[in-house]
Amino acid sequence: MFYKAKTLKGYTLECTDGNIGQLVEFFFDDRYWTVRYLVVGTGAWLKGRQVLLAPYALISVNTHDRSVRVNLTKKQIEGSPSLDSDKPVSRQFEEHYYGYYGWPNYWSGSYMWGYTPDIVREPEQWKRLNREEQSWDPDLRSTHDVTGRHVEALDGGIGHIDDFIIDEDSWAIRYLIVDTHNWWPGKKVLISPDWIEHVSWSDQKVFINLSREAIKQSPEYTDDSLITRRYEDDLYRHYSRRSYWVSTPDEEKPGLVVKPQLKSVDQNKYRK
Repeated sequence: MFYKAKTLKGYTLECTDGNIGQLVEFFFDDRYWTVRYLVVGTGAWLKGRQVLLAPYALISVNTHDRSVRVNLTKKQIEGSPSLDSDKPVSRQFEEHYYGYYGWPNYWSGSYMWGYTPDIVREPEQWKRLNREEQSWDPDLRSTHDVTGRHVEALDGGIGHIDDFIIDEDSWAIRYLIVDTHNWWPGKKVLISPDWIEHVSWSDQKVFINLSREAIKQSPEYTDDSLITRRYEDDLYRHYSRRSYWVSTPDEEKPGLVVKPQLKSVDQNKYRK
């Protein structure tokens, strides 16, 4: 199941004993382009404090009543480490936060979720996953701030980031929705983060290793499009790229990083 970040904005966050506020935005890392935190505005509760919730806490997303259910009580969330809204998410905060909930550290290990490619939701397995080997230092970005960034192909600009498509199973950002109306009228396209060459955060530009013509001829995406496996097959076939759901023998080897780290060219980040 896929969700657009803008669609989820405003969803109510339901704890086991009541709601705590509304979803405001997401923080994702710029190595795996995976959502690490849902940012929740608590309104009058907790005196307007923003709360971060990692995907480990999620039970389900209900599009009918626009809600996200989590497996935490309001008291648990109230007692969680508080993040100052005007400061970046530091490693110290994350270690304190993950230690409070007892979740496995996603930054330890060689896969998207630490020592596994997927989210492990069984608490009895968390302890064995909390090791401090092969640690990496993620840089967290806000979907709100990255929206609108210009996208550059190999031979020039093609448009700007309009939204993000999130995979519910892994909470990876599978695609950027790129609005190209400034280049040719009325078309949006999907770009995988795997096709990004590098990101210049200071210049507010995302560089991808595809040509403008290839993007122009790619399968069109509309706000009403359903992202089916057939659509994805056509998209990856058009660009002659290997799909994310097909693994190679090397990727099945434990402890191997299979996705290269993106190159950032400034220090204007959500992590110091």
